[in-house]
Amino acid sequence: MNCWEILGIEPTDDRRRIQDAYEQQLRFASGEETRRLEEAYREAVGDNSAPLVEEASESREMTEGEDRALDGNESQVVREVVIQIKALLNDSSRARDLGIWKAILNEPPADQPPLRREIGRQLEPQLRPMAENGNFPAPVAEYLGNWFGWFSSEQVQDLQEDPQQREGDRAEASDDQQPQMVNFWPAVVGWIVALAVLATLFSGMGGGG
Repeated sequence: MNCWEILGIEPTDDRRRIQDAYEQQLRFASGEETRRLEEAYREAVGDNSAPLVEEASESREMTEGEDRALDGNESQVVREVVIQIKALLNDSSRARDLGIWKAILNEPPADQPPLRREIGRQLEPQLRPMAENGNFPAPVAEYLGNWFGWFSSEQVQDLQEDPQQREGDRAEASDDQQPQMVNFWPAVVGWIVALAVLATLFSGMGGGG
């Protein structure tokens, strides 16, 4: 994985956006993941000496300042994005396309933290359960979880594995039962025919005697 895949964003020169992605991923990271995130962050900003803790602290302070009421234009952007997402959910094939999700959510200014938070707040009741229940492919669920800060990549893998495992178990059970049903009735019919033939033979032999 390259630094952008680790951070969960498209390549960009926007240092602030890189910091936001780094902080978001850091909330779910531990141990080796933290080290990989730090390396990815430094590679993304092109500065191996970039101080992480100080910049993260400054970024958090700036983000807190952005936790404000949206103006009219920003609210309109949020409404338009929410409408686009809800329309996308009505098309199951397009909703499985990660590129379409990125095209909608990564489009400025919808990608700015205040707008992103409001979009996530409005869509979470509908969108998050779908991502958690395996309604989307893993890349889409992972992208949404990271973008809105709902869950980590590891949680996505667990969420995606469970529905697939359950469906696999159901398929195996169905495969096991179907041959039994197919093979059972021919066997019964065969025995009935055999008994009828034997009865006819014995009846013929008795009449002849």
